[in-house]
Amino acid sequence: MRMISWNVNGLRAVLGKGFMDAFAALDADVFCLQETKLQPGQLELPLPGYHQYWNYAERKGYSGTAVFTRREPLSVRYGIGVEEHDHEGRVITLDMGDFYLVTVYTPNAQRELTRLDYRMAWEDAFLHYLKELERDKPIVFCGDLNVAHCEIDLKNPASNVNNAGFTPQERGKLTALLSSGFVDTFRHFHPEETGAYTWWSYMFHARERNTGWRIDYFIVSEALTPRLEGACIHPEIFGSDHCPVELTLRA
Repeated sequence: MRMISWNVNGLRAVLGKGFMDAFAALDADVFCLQETKLQPGQLELPLPGYHQYWNYAERKGYSGTAVFTRREPLSVRYGIGVEEHDHEGRVITLDMGDFYLVTVYTPNAQRELTRLDYRMAWEDAFLHYLKELERDKPIVFCGDLNVAHCEIDLKNPASNVNNAGFTPQERGKLTALLSSGFVDTFRHFHPEETGAYTWWSYMFHARERNTGWRIDYFIVSEALTPRLEGACIHPEIFGSDHCPVELTLRA
């Protein structure tokens, strides 16, 4: 099963920048999107052969997630069941039979770290949600986690230590999550690869210079490790300030 995750930073915008060509070329069994920035009824997307699931933020033009899958799931959940965290359309969970598939758009801590406290509360609630799911069956989760985990995961670690996405607090939460029984699939296959990024600022020609961050992930329960076939990043695909990431899971 080939799976793609992509923060499109506005689906209507990226549709005018080659989204359907990229969708056809990637030819994945599952597409997970973050930051769709849509409200119900604003877009009808013709995707023959795919079941579509959308979670919308209450705030217009903000956040939002979607999943398109060839295999119809047994059930679908929206949000994580916590009132405080379920107004921004950040999570969709599909029961795929032998595993749960979760797509997530993690809250950004924001400039001056104005939302860091909320981010920390979110991290705890989301990990609790994952571990409750995992009591039933293993998990594949993917999305924009808004954190570069290690120094290897961004171009300029020293100058970003206290910036959103690379604070000790955010990195520590991802370390704790991985230590609780999850695997970062890209690092599973590419433990030492440098220059492998998934997001670039629109400023200062960052993408041309590959001054980026790896903040988009596929993470799986350790129990699924024997089924991992490959994980990669698609920096050649444009249209957003993020590029797609891919995971191939053996049937």
